[in-house]
Amino acid sequence: DRGNPPRVRVLITGFGGIVFLMGAVFALQGANVLPTTFMRGQTWIGIGAAIAIVGLLVLFFGLRKKPQAT
Repeated sequence: DRGNPPRVRVLITGFGGIVFLMGAVFALQGANVLPTTFMRGQTWIGIGAAIAIVGLLVLFFGLRKKPQAT
């Protein structure tokens, strides 16, 4: 049987969501939208965006539907 068991899917989805939120926070801190001490500038915007994209990919992997058996 292909696909992820429900418990694993919940863990993958939760992990992806957390990683996405972390990346979004880093990017917003880099853009000086959220208060921060040292995480300012283009570097942190790029790091945050990259982390957020990885989080979205993991989130998508966790949410995708199980393939139909043919």
